[in-house]
Amino acid sequence: MTLPLSSRFAVVFFALGVVPNPIDLRFQRVSGLSASISTVTVREGGQQLYTHRLPDMVSYENLVLERGFMVGSPLNIEFNVAFSLMKFAPSNVMITLLNEDAVPIAGWMFVQAFPVRWATADLDASRDEVLIDTLELAYTRMQAIRI
Repeated sequence: MTLPLSSRFAVVFFALGVVPNPIDLRFQRVSGLSASISTVTVREGGQQLYTHRLPDMVSYENLVLERGFMVGSPLNIEFNVAFSLMKFAPSNVMITLLNEDAVPIAGWMFVQAFPVRWATADLDASRDEVLIDTLELAYTRMQAIRI
């Protein structure tokens, strides 16, 4: 059995939650695939040896996407509207891990994602590198899918 490589993945944005964006697909790096459950500590009356730790709520890191600087991207327009006018159109985002034959083997669905940070790497005349944009999204929930 071959272990999956982290370099084989696809990113799909679904406008209005259902219509796939055919342009904004290529990303260099994805991070923030993380969820954690916080706990509440409850003391039991008269018990001095231990406390009960009970699950409280799920929290998520922001989804961070990095790609080469693009012009004419619907995603850039959405980010521009969010940061210029404070108008948001949350969308669903699907990250899919692919095997060596480009067949999906796992995925993460991010529900109701919206922009919270947009950064462009430093401009530096002494370095000859691709200019990288970083797009960060918050979302309502993440659903991991194992195929």
